[in-house]
Amino acid sequence: MYERSLLATLLARVNEPRRFIQVVVGPRQVGKTTLVAQLVDQLPPGQFIVQTPSGDDIGAGSQSWLDQIWQSLRVQVALGANRRGLLCIDEVQKVTGWAEAIKRNWDADARSGVPIGVILTGSSRLLLQDGLSESLMGRYELHYLGHWSFPEMRDAFGFTPEQFAWFGGYPGAATLIDDEPRFKSYVAQSIIEASLNRDIFMLARIDKPALMRVLFDLGLSYSGQIVSLNKMLGQLVDAGNTTTLTRYLRLLDEAGLLAGLYKFSTHQLAARASSPKFQPHNMALNSCGRTQQFHEAMSDTAQWGRVVESAIGAQLLNEVRANPSARLSYWRDGNNEVDFVLEWKGKTVGIEVKHKTGPAHGLDAFARQFPEARTLLVSDAGLDWRTFLATPLDAVVGAVG
Repeated sequence: MYERSLLATLLARVNEPRRFIQVVVGPRQVGKTTLVAQLVDQLPPGQFIVQTPSGDDIGAGSQSWLDQIWQSLRVQVALGANRRGLLCIDEVQKVTGWAEAIKRNWDADARSGVPIGVILTGSSRLLLQDGLSESLMGRYELHYLGHWSFPEMRDAFGFTPEQFAWFGGYPGAATLIDDEPRFKSYVAQSIIEASLNRDIFMLARIDKPALMRVLFDLGLSYSGQIVSLNKMLGQLVDAGNTTTLTRYLRLLDEAGLLAGLYKFSTHQLAARASSPKFQPHNMALNSCGRTQQFHEAMSDTAQWGRVVESAIGAQLLNEVRANPSARLSYWRDGNNEVDFVLEWKGKTVGIEVKHKTGPAHGLDAFARQFPEARTLLVSDAGLDWRTFLATPLDAVVGAVG
């Protein structure tokens, strides 16, 4: 079974003396539950007593449920002849009052010297972070497990760059790509509907769920395009206002579905006031709603160019989500535009993706306005997009200079 890089990090943390709660967040269907199962299988034999409850379990819904599980593990550890405990709680944000219960039990074990480690996983980063910041500050380490990259899909499932650009990076759907209608049905029902209904509608106040669905569908259809939310309101019935759309877009982003990239600016307020550029987190979401099939899309030069641009954006977005100090945006000034602006480990890189040969006027204008930044052209005349997807981002940024 394929092992993602975060597994080694978590194993090292669990084998350390009890220090921090380990929190793993990420979208649905990226392998959080599998990651924990692999970790449990690789623990030193006979050294840990493990419990793996889930917030989806029947009866999960209150602090008392967590208290009972925790107390049961304490008893087992006390009778376990120097064995340590490990409590792995999946979808913890679905338990009412989870953060207070975790804090109370974690602190009680700290005072009593009970050696129980804790791993929390959840698919709603926004709701998890609310609880973490309110109750568990200073007690946890946060890890982001994002969508699978092209190298991961290539190594685990034999994907080509073209397949990754169209079918994306969901491991559960990877074996279905030869039956595209079935693939699209799986993505729609098991990923999109589950994310909306179980990660957003049930856990956050959504006054207009139909509006959020329309925003999601429109955002995917405008993938790679900059769209004014004010103009979008004119296409929507009972749309509310731009504040509502902005909040809904943020929730879609936090669920790992659809992001709105903002204009690069040295002034944060100016960036947030700009129109968003829609970017799916995973290209399976993009292809799911399209009537075209894979080979039809590849034969349409203009269409395929947009697919490649969005695929690069999706991989960049997921790299940035795993690095708290990084940021991804776009840049536009008049008729000049740069597809992506990456701020990565102290460097700023303007990235233009072109499916046709020709000059990149946007990159030239960006370089004149921001002389300290670097630029990168991804095209047949520059760095090939397949090479870009296959190369670690650190190496790409390092090569740019």
